[in-house]
Amino acid sequence: MVLGKVKSLTISFDCLNDSNVPVYSSGDTVSGRVNLEVTGEIRVKSLKIHARGHAKVRWTESRNAGSNTAYTQNYTEEVEYFNHKDILIGHERDDDNCEEGFSTIHSGRHEYAFSFELPQTPLATSFEGRHGSVRYWVKAELHRPWLLPVKLKKEFTVFEHIDINTPSLLSPQAGTKEKTLCCWFCTSGPISLSAKIERKGYTPGESIQIFAEIENCSSRMVVPKAAIYQTQAFYAKGKMKEVKQLVANLRGESLSSGKTETWDGKLLKIPPVSPSILDCSIIRVEYSLMVYVDIPGAMDLLLSLPLVIGTIPLHPFGSRTSSVSSQCSMNMNWLGLSLPERPEAPPSYAEVVTEEQRRNNLAPVSACDDFERALQGPLFAYIQEFRFLPPPLYSEVSAKTHPSKGVAVRVGRAGWLKD
Repeated sequence: MVLGKVKSLTISFDCLNDSNVPVYSSGDTVSGRVNLEVTGEIRVKSLKIHARGHAKVRWTESRNAGSNTAYTQNYTEEVEYFNHKDILIGHERDDDNCEEGFSTIHSGRHEYAFSFELPQTPLATSFEGRHGSVRYWVKAELHRPWLLPVKLKKEFTVFEHIDINTPSLLSPQAGTKEKTLCCWFCTSGPISLSAKIERKGYTPGESIQIFAEIENCSSRMVVPKAAIYQTQAFYAKGKMKEVKQLVANLRGESLSSGKTETWDGKLLKIPPVSPSILDCSIIRVEYSLMVYVDIPGAMDLLLSLPLVIGTIPLHPFGSRTSSVSSQCSMNMNWLGLSLPERPEAPPSYAEVVTEEQRRNNLAPVSACDDFERALQGPLFAYIQEFRFLPPPLYSEVSAKTHPSKGVAVRVGRAGWLKD
């Protein structure tokens, strides 16, 4: 008898969304098929699947142990979220000489279904970083007697829901900073910076409205700027490795001495980025909006406002509430307006919300429904674009812009970690 050959071994997922991309969250059932195509008959010991989700960090540092001695210190850590194994065909025995229990697969295409449930506990969002990653995958292994196994691994994406409609993420973020320049015994006037954004939570593809006022009373020409930074923090063996990456930025007009510039909702768009990772013990991904004044020959005047990049976009009513409150606060604080001594009574509920709107909004909306809509809208397109782009440039922030981070600058393409 002429032995057949394995022509192809593939894995396909039963996707939960219309985009035909495998995306899941905690508690979901991951199901799919192992597709096997053979020419002729083959004998099989077993067809197994192994599904696993884990976060992993790894980096090295050079150490000096004396005048002429140096060594490399490795830092690694791993967190496992789940580990599932199943046998689709055959048995666990490894004895090739045992004829009993072998399965015969005839020529053609064959499908073998599999399914498993993700843990109900929170899972870290899929992520690829400079010194670590969060990955979820399914591996298929075809074992035949007297032959090497055929193996295939396929990843799927997990998002841990972050709903930006929560009160803490809808609250405005604001701050004020001032700096006085000195040169020997001469002191110039101060440079002042005030900035505010209408909320803390955003999703990829949204634009952040920046309200700011920059006053230059110094003798130098300065330039107001704004930038979104992603901070990746990796933890292992009691140590922490941090990487900052510039995500997006904008530049204002140059300000000469005695001039003032006001940003009345200047827009800065959030490009395709991973959502924030806040619940993983060894990897943390955070974002911040840095509004700053570039001062030639001196340390920049910096104002950092925290951001959270979520997965569930803003509800229309949440947008109206946050933008109205932010705009009123902005006008009162920065444009010199004050509240009237006797404010007018607020309108009645019936004047604001019609009966039709009230009926339409009585039905409960679940986080899963919001997430499904997000997957079919621009959010999913942005996140998927981010996942399949080449690794971005990562750099430690220079001492001029961020004095607390040191002088070292490192720029290089991110490497992909191996399992």
